[in-house]
Amino acid sequence: MTNHLVGASVPRIDGAAKVTGAALYVDDYVVPGALYGATLRSDVPRGILRGIARDPSFDWTGITIATADDIPAENLVELIVDDQPLLAKSEIRHMYEPIALVACDDPVRLQRALKAIRVDVDPLPPVLGIDQALAKKAILYGDDNVFKRYVIEHELEGASIDQHIAECDVVLEGRYEVHHQEQLYIEPQGMIAWWEPDGVHVKGSLQCPYYIHKAMKRVFALPGDQVHIAQAVTGGGFGGKEEYPSVIAAHAALLAKVAGRPVRMIYGRKEDIEATTKRHPARTEITTGSTRDGELVALKVRCVMDGGAYVTLTPVVLSRGILHAAGAYRWRRARVEGIAVATNTPPNGAFRGFGAPQTIWAIERHMDRLAEKLGKDPLALRRRNVLRVGDTTVTGQVLRESVGVEECIERAVAESRYEEKRAAYASAPRDSRTRRGIGAAVFMHGAGFTGSGERRLKGKVQVDLERGGRLRIRTASTDIGQGTETVFRQIAATAADVGIDAIDFEVPCTTNVPDSGPTVASRTVMVVGSIVEQASKTVAERVRASEAFRAGASFAEAGDRLLDVEEVVSLVQYEPPVAAEWNDDTYRGDAYPTYSWGCDIAEVEVDLDTYETKVIGFWAAQDVGRAIHPVLCAGQIEGGTLQAIGWALHEAVVWKEGRIQNPRMTNYVIPTSKDAPAFRTILVEHAFSGGPGGAKGVGELPMDGGAPAIATAVDQAIDAVCYDLPLLPEDLLRAVQRSRR
Repeated sequence: MTNHLVGASVPRIDGAAKVTGAALYVDDYVVPGALYGATLRSDVPRGILRGIARDPSFDWTGITIATADDIPAENLVELIVDDQPLLAKSEIRHMYEPIALVACDDPVRLQRALKAIRVDVDPLPPVLGIDQALAKKAILYGDDNVFKRYVIEHELEGASIDQHIAECDVVLEGRYEVHHQEQLYIEPQGMIAWWEPDGVHVKGSLQCPYYIHKAMKRVFALPGDQVHIAQAVTGGGFGGKEEYPSVIAAHAALLAKVAGRPVRMIYGRKEDIEATTKRHPARTEITTGSTRDGELVALKVRCVMDGGAYVTLTPVVLSRGILHAAGAYRWRRARVEGIAVATNTPPNGAFRGFGAPQTIWAIERHMDRLAEKLGKDPLALRRRNVLRVGDTTVTGQVLRESVGVEECIERAVAESRYEEKRAAYASAPRDSRTRRGIGAAVFMHGAGFTGSGERRLKGKVQVDLERGGRLRIRTASTDIGQGTETVFRQIAATAADVGIDAIDFEVPCTTNVPDSGPTVASRTVMVVGSIVEQASKTVAERVRASEAFRAGASFAEAGDRLLDVEEVVSLVQYEPPVAAEWNDDTYRGDAYPTYSWGCDIAEVEVDLDTYETKVIGFWAAQDVGRAIHPVLCAGQIEGGTLQAIGWALHEAVVWKEGRIQNPRMTNYVIPTSKDAPAFRTILVEHAFSGGPGGAKGVGELPMDGGAPAIATAVDQAIDAVCYDLPLLPEDLLRAVQRSRR
């Protein structure tokens, strides 16, 4: 191949449209005759719904109302478990439960109509946290409030993990908690729905068109060819537009069906924060045994996650959480248990990192405490025990290739001058009212679906030969700001050995693209990109094998002649990146096709009068296999790191009796460009043989290491240990007060 676009930072394909305002987001579309839609929600976190009534003094002319009784088929949101109703019929499970849908051609009148509907609910005592759920005083799910439970056991050899730990020289116990986090994508949730003779049509802001497609088939009892789901330009997702868009799409479509007119449902920021899914809060208890000189021996973990009111994607989030709970380290023996419970808070769901940030926070905090107990530098302890090629994980997976974590550590340490700064800050005068600290975290993230997930899913890609020697990529993998359209064009052009301007990208719509699987799990480039690569290469080879090309015709001329004969030259292809050996019952085997690796180093400054913390430097060395587009790759790392900084230092969902007290951007605080530190992003490339050009996943990895790296730095600055997130000023004050007792 003479065309080498992989590894080049080419101009972003969608860049001009976005910066000039030509790109159309869902709220930009003008649909003649469309009504405005809105949702009537509960104002209690738990109760029995007795009914709804219209205020007779209100003029209901031109107002459409839909309830559970108007749903044509199944009143549910299709996901892992059929437990979530599309609209409440008899039971209220959280404060913002949707009860009815209302549509009107005047948005002001629509809001008045919502206030004129009376909801009759008998309140019940709510379950609002992990402890209440485990106490089982009220049963919300099953007979014990447990959504899902997993156990991983590694080399226990007939003895209990407690027995193995008791035999160790040094034993350490700890408990670590993390909180909700709101995705706060730049564009709120939004859908437009309408009905035509060929079925229902939905256009909106989304990550996974086929999730919505499956959900709509069940709500409306429609065959697949009568459900048409198309993506509008999407302003960010971060997991928040993975499963939740099925809810708002079905709501808009139901209103459109009842009203007989198109309906647009665009959430405002307040409703988006209140009603949509968030990162799962988690509590992780860890007990470890090690030798006196710092070799890790035995690990016991128990992680409990708060799933909220319905299962949604909680089992998968919990799964990924426990699969990362051992960290990037070798353990001779381990037992890892994961439990997810039901509460009367809005359902939690997908968020960048998908369970791994919760448990990596815990194991990294525990490693820092273990280092202190052993009298060792925390990064030196990590270096000694970090996984290498040939090592075995706690699921029994042998790491055969693409393990670049040692290089990540070395490069991050060198560029940050970690050792020099850590020593200097440790010996700095303690009477200063402003102190600095520096800390590190080492971590990994599984790329692709867990275990045999990719083989079961069989995500497909279609590549068409078109006139003029062009190739068209058809995939359900969406560009939600991360640059998929550009990167897929690079992969296809390189594989086919044509110019990038000869590659087209079909707008993801279930009518025109195959099901490539969801845009999640750090799989888009590594898994779907590898299929794009294979399919593009195969189609191009057909052209070059044609008689016309061998006779001297150009690629474009030979392609046109081939189309003259065959009319359609297209390939629908699926091939997993690797054949994983995995047992879903025992949770043993190859948990992921491969892992991405990282070392984050954070330098902070803490004001000891206000306990405000500023990140003054951040070094992220991350093994991505191969950076297809280095600038976009670095952008993913910096963006994910800034979200991790927000989770650690700025963000907190404030709850009172099941209600969110800060559902606005004025009081749900996220870091801005002014809060961003001077980033130094270091791309480490240990190629993975199953990825296009050697690429691995990068989207989630940056979320994992930022918070624990910052916490280690903060610990050094304030001479106290922080066990839980967030690290707000009041939390740091409590940590200091606790250390002085």
